[in-house]
Amino acid sequence: MTSFEKRGFAIEVRAKGRRLEGYAAIFSKPADIGGRFTETIAPGAFSATLRTRADVLALVDHDPGRVLARTRSGTLRLSEDSRGLAFDLDVPDTTSGRDVLALAERGDVGGMSFGFTALDEKRDGDRRELRAVELHEISAVMAWPAYDATIIQARSLFLPSPFRSYAERALRLLELSQ
Repeated sequence: MTSFEKRGFAIEVRAKGRRLEGYAAIFSKPADIGGRFTETIAPGAFSATLRTRADVLALVDHDPGRVLARTRSGTLRLSEDSRGLAFDLDVPDTTSGRDVLALAERGDVGGMSFGFTALDEKRDGDRRELRAVELHEISAVMAWPAYDATIIQARSLFLPSPFRSYAERALRLLELSQ
């Protein structure tokens, strides 16, 4: 029996045009899942979902009552590249949308997460590799996402240059640590 699971990852925020964008999952980055096992995501794990054009939601904290966007309406766009599962979403002018955007701009959002059903996985002792998943949703996580690699940055063309320089340094340090 397959079960619905949730995992967390990195996003970067762009405030221009009320958009959030970044990565909901990073490939090949080990994560400790509650002390039970270490998990990685294989490149291409989301390709089946992306090919079928399934309706994937963007939520706040996995709460279906706090929808930010969805692929069916075109307000959520998903793609895979060599780094991971990239997303770009239009933030709605709702209480949840305004809250997430304000917290992300301040750097107070914990990161990104995703809900899925494992379709193909490899287990080796206390290690698990997700090879193919059915993606149901991605979520902005207000506190602690499952994956330590999670960061969230707020960027805008109108932010003063010292902040842009700090954000660029933080992103570069993250890249170097991977």
